[in-house]
Amino acid sequence: MPDQTLPTIHWQENDQVQQACWISEAGLPPPEEIVVVDDTLSADTAFKRVQAGTALLWRGDYPNARHLLQALVRRVDRPPRNAPPPAKTALEAFERHRSTQGRRASLLGLLLVPLNADYRLPLNRAQDVRDACVAALGQPQPDRGNAVISLRGLLALVSAWEWRKKGAFVPALNAAIHPHFGVFSPVRGEYVDLVAKAPLPQHCNIALEIGVGSGVLSAVLAKRGIPRIVATDTDSRALACAQANLQRLGYAQQVDIYRDDLFPSTTNAPGPADLILCNPPWIPATPTSPIEAAVYDPDSRMLRRFLAGCAERLSPDGEVWLILSDIAEHLGLRSRDELLAWIKAAGLIVGGRLDTRPSHPKACNNTDALHHARAQEITSLWRLKKA
Repeated sequence: MPDQTLPTIHWQENDQVQQACWISEAGLPPPEEIVVVDDTLSADTAFKRVQAGTALLWRGDYPNARHLLQALVRRVDRPPRNAPPPAKTALEAFERHRSTQGRRASLLGLLLVPLNADYRLPLNRAQDVRDACVAALGQPQPDRGNAVISLRGLLALVSAWEWRKKGAFVPALNAAIHPHFGVFSPVRGEYVDLVAKAPLPQHCNIALEIGVGSGVLSAVLAKRGIPRIVATDTDSRALACAQANLQRLGYAQQVDIYRDDLFPSTTNAPGPADLILCNPPWIPATPTSPIEAAVYDPDSRMLRRFLAGCAERLSPDGEVWLILSDIAEHLGLRSRDELLAWIKAAGLIVGGRLDTRPSHPKACNNTDALHHARAQEITSLWRLKKA
């Protein structure tokens, strides 16, 4: 029987109603209309069907399923014949971009593949995806029964597994961080370099990191010699990822990791902190999938809650390090005055700021829908103190 903790997907096949568990790490509901297809399906017909909202459950050759997905990508990304006029504002461009990306994900997520209870793909010439599925989904549960997953979603698990094995090299650590599926990878190294270079407060013995993620920033603080660091996160994958990375790097004795909402609970708190560090989501918008929560923070709620809670947990001469891009300001989603007002209301003052420009490819890609904002973006480490 399907696992009751997962939704169930139903479809008609061989004149019978079939069912399986529905796996969607993007949190999408199971599609309502499903047809079984194979290698005889043309890309044009497939595109028409997904445009109509029909999901395609693949029963053909696995490499051909991947070829079909690539063909769908080309069709989805094809510029429309009647393109709308250019956006009048950066905010309008951002909203269009989010809408386009949402439609893209929805359409490409309608090509489905079956997955056995042991995470084997029952398709001809299928690749072995078991290790990738175990890493992202946990050990297989034979009593759960078979499952269905979008091919795009499955390939994301496989890609994440390859990144996890390879790791992302971090110059500030002279070592690699191995991100788990669903945990933001430190591929944008400019913010890590800021933490590595910023002058530490005097007598910095206790530090807090709020939102530990992969553990990269706690590792940098540990490498800089802070004897005790307490890091928190609410996501179980992030907690496991950070623990594994810090253990691998030899910093597990310096860093205690707890599952707490923002600040450590009373039982986990180490006392007044000499440094409180946070790299919150940079864009005040609603995430459309769990993994987007590392990027999007609705109404800047996490940012505002973080700032509001710092002063009471900070030692008299301590500092708050807030890592924040100004991309939201260039998109018209948040103003600098709003940020400064939240800092003031939290009983903090700006003691200094270190700035850097991003070096990721999108910053130089003038075909990107948000190029104008990305080209002006600055990432800052705000050094805040008690007022």
